[in-house]
Amino acid sequence: MAHFDTEYQRLEASYSDSPPGEENLLVHVPEGSKSPWHHIENLDLFFQRVYNLHQKNGFTCMLLGEIFELVQLVFVVAFTVFLANCVDYDILFANKFVNHTDSSKVTLPDAFLPVDVCSARIHDNVFVIFILIISGVFWLHRLVKFIYNICCYWEIRSFYINALKMTMADIPYFTWQEVQARIIEIQKEHQICIHKKELTELDIYHRILRFKNYMVAMVNKSLLPVRFCLPLLGNTVFYTRGLKYNFELIFFWGPGSLFENEWSLKPEYKRGGNRLELADRLSSRILWIGIANLLLCPVILIWQILYAFFSYTEVIKREPGSLGARCWSLYGRFYLRHFNELDHELMSRLSKGYKASSKYMNCFMSPLLTVVAKNVAFFAGSILAVLIALTIYDEDVLAVEHVLSSITLLGVCITICRSFIPDKHMVYCPEQLLKVILAHIHYMPDHWQGNAHRYETRDEFAQLFQYKAVFILEELLSPVITPFILIFCLRRKSLEIIDFFRNFTVDVVGVGDTCSFAQMDVRQHGHPAWMSAGKTEASIYQQAEDGKTELSLMHFAITNPHWQPPRESTHFISLLKEKVHREAAAVQQGVIAENPAFTSTHSQSDSEPRSLIANLLMGPPSLASLHLGREGSINPVSIGVSEGASALHSISPVSTSLHLRGSYPSARLPRPDHPAVVAGRAMTGSGTDARTISSGSSAWEGQLTSMILSEYASTEMSIHALYMHEMHKQQSRGEVSRHTWHRQESDESSESVNEDIEAARNFPRSSTFPTTSHQEGPAQQSSSQRRYGGASDPVSGSFRAQRTPRMPMGGWSEENQMGRHHDPVPEEGSEDELPPQIHKVI
Repeated sequence: MAHFDTEYQRLEASYSDSPPGEENLLVHVPEGSKSPWHHIENLDLFFQRVYNLHQKNGFTCMLLGEIFELVQLVFVVAFTVFLANCVDYDILFANKFVNHTDSSKVTLPDAFLPVDVCSARIHDNVFVIFILIISGVFWLHRLVKFIYNICCYWEIRSFYINALKMTMADIPYFTWQEVQARIIEIQKEHQICIHKKELTELDIYHRILRFKNYMVAMVNKSLLPVRFCLPLLGNTVFYTRGLKYNFELIFFWGPGSLFENEWSLKPEYKRGGNRLELADRLSSRILWIGIANLLLCPVILIWQILYAFFSYTEVIKREPGSLGARCWSLYGRFYLRHFNELDHELMSRLSKGYKASSKYMNCFMSPLLTVVAKNVAFFAGSILAVLIALTIYDEDVLAVEHVLSSITLLGVCITICRSFIPDKHMVYCPEQLLKVILAHIHYMPDHWQGNAHRYETRDEFAQLFQYKAVFILEELLSPVITPFILIFCLRRKSLEIIDFFRNFTVDVVGVGDTCSFAQMDVRQHGHPAWMSAGKTEASIYQQAEDGKTELSLMHFAITNPHWQPPRESTHFISLLKEKVHREAAAVQQGVIAENPAFTSTHSQSDSEPRSLIANLLMGPPSLASLHLGREGSINPVSIGVSEGASALHSISPVSTSLHLRGSYPSARLPRPDHPAVVAGRAMTGSGTDARTISSGSSAWEGQLTSMILSEYASTEMSIHALYMHEMHKQQSRGEVSRHTWHRQESDESSESVNEDIEAARNFPRSSTFPTTSHQEGPAQQSSSQRRYGGASDPVSGSFRAQRTPRMPMGGWSEENQMGRHHDPVPEEGSEDELPPQIHKVI
């Protein structure tokens, strides 16, 4: 990136992030008219804090949460030290007799040791002193960070009140789209970003999710997380919060990381000439961080155990079956996450699919385990019934040793057994449940469809949707396993990681270095098997897996209807919506069974449920087409396939709880044959963004309206996701799948590799280092985007990496690899001989 002596940066040619007509623009504001928020230097942190304050419901709620976190840390450490050194357990367990002058009853304070004895025991215990010192240093660090964050968030509070005109009391009733719309509007007045006259929704998302988009892309390309093939468990994914923290520390913000600040990759990582040296440097850094994790393992492990004990013991006592409940794994959240999807959008989507996912996993109850659980529950219940009856007859029974403990343990045992006994009135249909899940999670390997009844599918889905008990166990084991993953597994991927960040980093003017996948450019990263045939120039190496680019593009366009995508993406969105509209029209005419896109879904017997897609398009509307006018009135207009809400009614927590026809009297609900409803099935949206308009006459009406419009957007995206998967299934039938679980050892591209060029460039390669051509390209590259690494097409001048055999992510492609150090190779050329391919994204 060029550097300027002034504080202004020249805007290059318009791409997707600048309105037309703003080429060669220098934004300047007179000195006297600058607002307090003019030219915010670190917009990444600024927008992240604006978003966090909104998600935490205002400054007061955030402040209380931070204070209680500090108090919680002090409590856990102090209470643990007290229990270990200041309690006489012989008195507590009645193993020692206590003389009383006034009473014969033993009280709780009798079990507490005197202060001098307690203090002496603490001073004599070196391990306790070490724990207290480490905890004190950590707490002081948290305190300093807390004070700094409070000062920063006080400025964000002022920004909300003075610039966005929102009080802290009103923040919970504003959606993020409304806050974002106001930020875009005040950019014209305050110039919070001086590099661009106008901000777009994608600019804000890029700054909030810059590093998360990289992580999503690395998971999508199977670079992370590390997979293991264990003897009894098979193919296993281990990805915990501690491991994720170390990844971010190594890649993004730790000392010696790949980024020099929040928005810029270090220049040396943008060139391929010294990639081996950078890989060795990264490998050494990973080694030292792994050793540091190993040294701190005892302290972190003790903290994890104590925190889990204090956090989950009360929950387990109150709801013993909670450990049998399931949750979305951390790996699942990254695998299922769209590019440019905020945390609350992801959790809302996954929460809607939770009920169907639980039902699907319950389909695989073991009959043998069910028989055992029923009988164990019978015997435990019989004993518990007798003990309860005796206790009711005479409460002195509780004074008998271990009676109360037996009652508690028997109750826990019965609750656990019931979790393994299926509901006898429940009828399960795995294929239909999997379609319902797909409607919300949007991603699913190809081989799952048609195999929902198989245990292999269930086991793979369990990696995304795991038991809560497994989640807790993994977090407890994380301090022990994480150092070994870093030292023995991640270090081998150093060259892969270096190549990934160089080849998939672009410089967006006004935003900085971002992951190229986050541009959601169908031409650069589209997949031909996901309705991008003829529109994409991406090689196999450049293609996002599992339709991530196409689905992310549709999700972002539906979530942010005012966003104007690039021309290729606009064409893709319009074409997809047109196809869905034709299918909807065909359903209305009763000819959907003749459509090849849905032939497979109607191949079932008449006794089985109809296709979920057919239900989405044919079901009677339960949420009528509503639209908020700028004055807050509700009018029927075109907002999408209203029938889809009916099909998703049973799996959507919002739609099932609103009862709109009775609770929203101001809504005028049209009949299904109303012209506005028929026209609305085109899914092209309307010119007015109902999701970014002021919320009604009261806070409750505004919140309810936001829920309705969010439900529409969710339903619309579900329809498009299902349709895209059906079309992908038809198009890729008979082809070899390349999803996360069954990626091939090498994915041969349709183009042959030039052997002479490969021999000339004879130095070690990773699977993320595409072969580049020595052929002279045009002197003038595209001025819309800057990409580091790769090759340019000598004919069109567009960026294109030659297709090469795709090796598994995480290893080098040498045939005779004996170790980390390779045989001597010719000395690499200078960085000037390997220039980065320059494209500028604005």
